Amino acid sequence: MRSLDDPHRRLNPLTGRSVLVSAGRTARPWLGRQEPPPPARPNYDPGCYLCPGNERANGERNPDYEGTFVFTNDFPALRPDTVDASSASPHRLLTTTNASGTCRVLCFSPRHDLDLAQMSVTDVRRVVDLWVEQVDELSGMYGFVQVFENRGEEMGASNPHPHGQVWATGHVPDEPALEDERQRAWLDDAGAPLLFEYADIEARDGSRVVVSNAGHPKEPATINSASITSPSAKESTSSPTERRSGRRSGRSGRSRRS
Repeated sequence: MRSLDDPHRRLNPLTGRSVLVSAGRTARPWLGRQEPPPPARPNYDPGCYLCPGNERANGERNPDYEGTFVFTNDFPALRPDTVDASSASPHRLLTTTNASGTCRVLCFSPRHDLDLAQMSVTDVRRVVDLWVEQVDELSGMYGFVQVFENRGEEMGASNPHPHGQVWATGHVPDEPALEDERQRAWLDDAGAPLLFEYADIEARDGSRVVVSNAGHPKEPATINSASITSPSAKESTSSPTERRSGRRSGRSGRSRRS
């Protein structure tokens, strides 16, 4: 194998595109700005839009929640009532299409001073159950559901209170659609999931592994690909815009092909 210290292009199997890797750049004397640790946060902040009992920017007031809390984003990037703009494009180079969906805020804890990594295992499990509940509900109504968390002001997080988001769209975004297409093609050709096989190859070789779980064997895993199927969307008859978390477990996320 080529020396990893030499500049080289590395294939991303999920997209079919290559990226330039130049490990020698890490020898530069300046490796980027070092941010100071963030200041300590109080258990409760009366000025926080996400703390229990506080008023949000739109005038609504949060309940005195004790676990997780979900509400529709007050300033959403997507709305379910978007007007179809397809016929409004004056030229095919200026084509626009409808983008409908919903955006929700997921508060992980009532405590303002915690991050997800600082929460107890029990409380983290409640958050994971919340993710599952949201994906199960929204995937019955939309083609794509994404659960994510922005950490820090540099990443666009407007509030340090422990929270994440879930976006659901009527379309599958370009990058996930491409990754889905390539994984399906690999499964049809090789008979095994692309990411499982990729992880096995990297683990056996080890030269590009940055960190692994303690005791991770560098041997290929036995995979029964026949048992791996694309999850089908569940029917959903309820769409609460503001609710507390349930306690179900299951899938953590998915896209649905129409």
